[in-house]
Amino acid sequence: MKIAATSSKFLFICMVVLTLIAYAFAADDAVRIEPKELKAKLGQSGLSVVDVRIISDWKKSDRKIAGAVREDPHDVSSWANKYSKHEPLVVYCS
Repeated sequence: MKIAATSSKFLFICMVVLTLIAYAFAADDAVRIEPKELKAKLGQSGLSVVDVRIISDWKKSDRKIAGAVREDPHDVSSWANKYSKHEPLVVYCS
C-alpha cells in the first residue's frame, strides 16, 4: 500500500514539474489575430499563413485561406525554419 501511495505522489510531482516546464517555454509573444484583421493583411509582403490542420480535416474542408501553405502539425521541426523569424507568421488550425 505504501508503494502505491509513493508512486502516486511521484507521478503527481512529475506532472506538476512538466506543466511548469511547458509554461516556461510557451511562446509569450504569440498574438491572436481575428479573421477580419487577417483578411485585411492578406497579400502583404512578408506575411506567411500556415494551415496546420490535420490532413483529413484539411482535405474535407471547403474553406481554405487563399495563399496559405499547408504544413504537417506533427512535424513542426521539419518546416519551422523555412519561415522568417523577422516577418509575420500566422498559423491556424480551424
